[in-house]
Amino acid sequence: MRAAIVAVGSELLGTERLDTNSLLLTRVLRRFGVQLRSKSVVADSEADIAAEIRRGVDANDLLLVTGGLGPTADDVTREAVAQALGLDLAESPEVLAGIERKFRSFGMRMPAVNRKQADVLQGAEVLENDRGTAPGQRLDRGDGAVFLFPGVPTELEFLIESSLLPWMREKLGAEAIETWYLKVACLPESALEEKIQPFYQEFDRHDLTVLASAGEITLRVTQRGAESERREELRKRVDRLEELIGDAVFGRRKAATLEGEVGRLLGVAGRTVVTAESCTGGIVSERLTRVPGSSGYYLGGFITYADRLKLELLGVDPALIVENGAVSEPVVRAMAAGARTRLGADHSVAISGVAGPGGGSYDKPVGTVHIVVAGPSGADHRELKLPGDRARVRQLASQW
Repeated sequence: MRAAIVAVGSELLGTERLDTNSLLLTRVLRRFGVQLRSKSVVADSEADIAAEIRRGVDANDLLLVTGGLGPTADDVTREAVAQALGLDLAESPEVLAGIERKFRSFGMRMPAVNRKQADVLQGAEVLENDRGTAPGQRLDRGDGAVFLFPGVPTELEFLIESSLLPWMREKLGAEAIETWYLKVACLPESALEEKIQPFYQEFDRHDLTVLASAGEITLRVTQRGAESERREELRKRVDRLEELIGDAVFGRRKAATLEGEVGRLLGVAGRTVVTAESCTGGIVSERLTRVPGSSGYYLGGFITYADRLKLELLGVDPALIVENGAVSEPVVRAMAAGARTRLGADHSVAISGVAGPGGGSYDKPVGTVHIVVAGPSGADHRELKLPGDRARVRQLASQW
């Protein structure tokens, strides 16, 4: 099956809004082995959209269109598709009633402009949208179809699950391509590449994609074939990669986060943690509390940016700062001990560093960070020399 994606919206042709919807749809197509022939972005022009629809339908079996289904004057996707395919467009009383019910459920009267969202293409299947007022539509054309989806990403995600995936399974059977993931923390890409060299000799290197970001790398392993054989091969490859990389691996799900895994381990162990942060200014505590249920293990923390607060809140001996400076192992060890004792936690994390752009010295250049993790069995210290600007140093420090 051949497919094309059309993203509608003049804002997508500028510099402030990215077309992420096409990426969502591309992932779905890859899972089923559909050949994606083209992606295009079109302004909110009825004539331009119609021309792109005609090209897409002529060359492909499946056409996926996102955007332009809203209530405003520049939402003209329905009209453009009707023009391109020579179809009538008429208001559906059932769809209109459903939109009015949604507004009433919000305690609002439906504005008159929303009536246009009830316009349905001749012969189209209406795709119920539980996350918004604009329903999707599907026009079947032989063994293929034209799908119209809203441009709001959360609404598109819902319609992919509720409408596109069931249609593709019915037409194409079981998914032909599957991707598994490994998430790796605090390992440079070059060091990772050295570690996984044996993998390239044992397996097809084209099955593996390495996606690097600040302090984190995602490994994506893809396989084709029948489900049982495909998953067995994926298991072999992912197991081998984890064996080669070691304990820098923290997750096997695309959505895995380091803070989520830390929270899971704390929860399983029945342990609690507190934080004492200087250069990161609360980033570690913010990341820990992103995780639902974090109140079960995260008690709270201190942001002791000023040296005076390190003394008053954490009980750091002023002589340690005078002798070593605030960015030093002795001071950060004292910060960790003070936070753990004063809040009565099993573990504490303390950080102090030079985030820049100023404040560095020959002995402590910008990017110097000291981290201590303290617990019942003692305290572990790490001194880091982190690269990048202020934002990158702070983010990397929180990751470490």
